[in-house]
Amino acid sequence: MTALTGATLAEAGIDAVALKPAEMEVARGTELSVSTLTVDYEGREHVPDPETLREMAADHEVRVTAPVRADGYDPRGDDSLLRAVPDTVGLVVVAGNPAYLDSRETTRAIAPRLGEVVSRAADPWVGTERVERLALAAGGTQYELLTGATEHDIRGLRAAGFSGDVAVYAPTVLTGNEDAVLDAIGAYAARRSAVRSALPTGAATDSTATGEAREILLDGCREFALYGSVDEVAARVQALREAGVDRVVGYPARGLDPFLD
Repeated sequence: MTALTGATLAEAGIDAVALKPAEMEVARGTELSVSTLTVDYEGREHVPDPETLREMAADHEVRVTAPVRADGYDPRGDDSLLRAVPDTVGLVVVAGNPAYLDSRETTRAIAPRLGEVVSRAADPWVGTERVERLALAAGGTQYELLTGATEHDIRGLRAAGFSGDVAVYAPTVLTGNEDAVLDAIGAYAARRSAVRSALPTGAATDSTATGEAREILLDGCREFALYGSVDEVAARVQALREAGVDRVVGYPARGLDPFLD
């Protein structure tokens, strides 16, 4: 199995890596051969301490996700975590995944909070998921989740005159082994509405999936993630760049070790 490391990161066109603090030691991200690291939000208990972020930012461009409805990042309430972000660390400003928000937080208005946090930040990235029009209005680098429509949508955005930066997030698995792919990103693909609605009720979403469910999941993985050989991933990334994407952010869906070995 090929590892996505060093030179192959560049060969595959991945120029930034997304780190999930609930799954990995984010400081190890500095061992990767990329210049930009983003740290996802997976709940207050997993937010890296400011000193760790400061040390990471000494040699890398580092960005932390700021879910504007969550306590700690709410510019109209508790913004203690937002204020604790070191000056050398940038922001990825997002509405916030409801999976990491409580019932109070999910009722908070997104638009004014998104605008306020973006106005505070220097060179922010703005997550577009479920708030595409608000994100575009807020400005900053538009941070998209990869879908089968991404190339078409970005071409349209560029044709309409948008000249700002666009970054695209994609779970990344550098192997064509179907079982390995499904174990790494099958569940992720299954959470996308188009895949979820097509899957048979109760179908497995990992390597144990069979028949129609397996084909639906693999199609979903192709649409919403990057997987395959270095050359296959590089070709997909190149197509994204030709459509107008500036940065491709890979999430190491099998953990950091395959990226480092």
